[in-house]
Amino acid sequence: MQRAYAFARLPQLSNKSLKNSYAFLSKSHIGSPLASQPRCLSSHGTPAHWKTKKEISIEHKSHMDFMPVPQGSWQESYNKKQQSRNILLAVSALAFGVTYFIAYKVGGIYLHGMDYKTFSAQKTSEITDAIVSAFSFSSLKATSPEEGTGKATPPEQGDGTSADATTVKPGETDWSLLPEVPEETQYLIVGAGTAAFGAFRAIKSRDPKAKILVVGEEASVPYMRPPLSKELWFNEDRLEVEQLNFRQWNGKKRSVFYEPKEFYAEPNMLSNQENGGIALLMGKKVVKLDARKKIAWLSTGEKIKYDKCLIATGGKPRNLPVLEQAEPEVRSRTVLYRNIEDFKRLDSITQSAQTIAIVGGGFLGSELACALGKRGQKTGLKVYQIFPEKGNMGKVLPEYLSKWTTRKVEKEGVIVMTNQSVTNATFKDGKVQLSTSEGLTVDVDCVVAAIGLEPNVELARASNLELDPVNGGFLVNAELEARRDIWVAGDAACFYDIKLGRRRVEHHDHAVVSGRLAGENMTGAAKPYWHQSMFWSDLGPDVGYEAIGIVDSSLPTVAVFTKATEKDTPKAVVEESGENLRSESEMNYVQSAQNNVPVAPMDTEDYGKGVVFYLNNKKTVVGILLWNTFNKMSIARQVLRDGARNEDLYEVAKLFDIYDTLADAAQEETSSPATTPTQAAASAAS
Repeated sequence: MQRAYAFARLPQLSNKSLKNSYAFLSKSHIGSPLASQPRCLSSHGTPAHWKTKKEISIEHKSHMDFMPVPQGSWQESYNKKQQSRNILLAVSALAFGVTYFIAYKVGGIYLHGMDYKTFSAQKTSEITDAIVSAFSFSSLKATSPEEGTGKATPPEQGDGTSADATTVKPGETDWSLLPEVPEETQYLIVGAGTAAFGAFRAIKSRDPKAKILVVGEEASVPYMRPPLSKELWFNEDRLEVEQLNFRQWNGKKRSVFYEPKEFYAEPNMLSNQENGGIALLMGKKVVKLDARKKIAWLSTGEKIKYDKCLIATGGKPRNLPVLEQAEPEVRSRTVLYRNIEDFKRLDSITQSAQTIAIVGGGFLGSELACALGKRGQKTGLKVYQIFPEKGNMGKVLPEYLSKWTTRKVEKEGVIVMTNQSVTNATFKDGKVQLSTSEGLTVDVDCVVAAIGLEPNVELARASNLELDPVNGGFLVNAELEARRDIWVAGDAACFYDIKLGRRRVEHHDHAVVSGRLAGENMTGAAKPYWHQSMFWSDLGPDVGYEAIGIVDSSLPTVAVFTKATEKDTPKAVVEESGENLRSESEMNYVQSAQNNVPVAPMDTEDYGKGVVFYLNNKKTVVGILLWNTFNKMSIARQVLRDGARNEDLYEVAKLFDIYDTLADAAQEETSSPATTPTQAAASAAS
């Protein structure tokens, strides 16, 4: 093709010249333009009418695109590959868009929203200036916080009136444009439960101008959990229950929230409060800490730089494998009881349900059983309680006292199934059918799993913090430090108790005490954990107990009991102190003189009130349980601190003043068996 094309450009030549030209073309120089080759075919010189090389190249340039392309050339292959790649790119973009949309709808991705309806082109420059000034913090001037709240307000107008939150004048900062998550804070508290509340109160008491940021996963302000399984269930005012208000045993109304929402400052205003404050960032989760750089990362991508950090992530309720691995219908009817949302859900279910099963015989399971049993007496709700122990709270109480407690729960209308475990759970005829290890089955509308807590330690794994392999939880020292400038408090802390060794405690008072201690140490107190926290449980308004130290039914016990009076009930102690939380009523109580003389327990099942001592293998008291005996916890702490031994316990029991008068003590002594005090006390031991 090329040769023919070249010859078409030649002038008419002789046959000899044509042969020479053909031979020359066959040996043409590689790389020389084809259009210029005809100029070299003759040795007679260049005719004047011939065109130059440049003219020939320009003339043929516009025609080269129309030359035929051979089939299967690189250009055809390239075009096909580009077409397939474009299709693949379009499909990938569509798949990514669909995936992103689904993740956004299910909450896996959080987008910072903007009200585009109020956005206008005319205000672009004003908003830009406001953003620049907001990030420079040059124009932020907050007023002094209100007493006890730490709540800052926007700057005041020149005439002394408060600025309208919806109106921003030129030169002023639009507070709504500040970032929701501050870039740094003085004190960072991860978790918004009781331990966090105790911590930031302690910090503010020692550092009044402290700036504290609390980050919590729940969409609510810090609240107390004990009423969720106690008093809230006995409030018959539906409106108060919906508002999460409960009636204490003395009838006084109270909210489960420690402080109202107005108590807390806005997070984006915290850095600019001259007198400090406490800000709450709700619905956020800290997923990682850099202990060296002092940076915390949120699940939404933001990071916060801190000076001091407290981890108070608490725990999450355990679930039985048989329920966790059951079919979806069973899982959807299973409640893991822990927070406000769980209470609301269970409260709603019990309004219409006919049958319900509570799996677990510990504190939570027994309290819920009594509460729902009491409700069932009015609504017809049938309540089952299933657990493997011999009696309610069998892991804590001595066997004789555990069995007595079980009879108390049964009197509330609960069908208690002891020594049985749930082995299977299926959905049949609109009910959850539970099968037990004893071959029994029960059909219920709902199952409540109340079998304890697991500490929330995901943050430890992501942040390379140590975990305790035996007790679980963050491994901390006696000062509750996990690393330099990082403390842990509450259910998630496995701390070193200078009196009882390494422990992890899951009770309200421990959250208060450890949170307070961590807060003090964050401000430089450097105190070890020595205050023995107490815990309590109420089986309704008439029976309750308080305990301290290591209270384990596997330990040997020594007890002293007597008959109770109307004053020896949870309701009576709340009426006297005005406080439903025992940890708070204890602080308000002034101990009276102990002149009464207790006697050994009677051989009777009327365990009205008394004291139970728990002993270790050295016969030293390591735990004390006060049965229907209240406001004596300071004495119990002293007994643990002094290390009372077995041979002294009958005399130690006199300190708790379980008899109202000496006459009562004398009457009990004359009617008791003729045994020595130690023998009589041992008769009640397990």
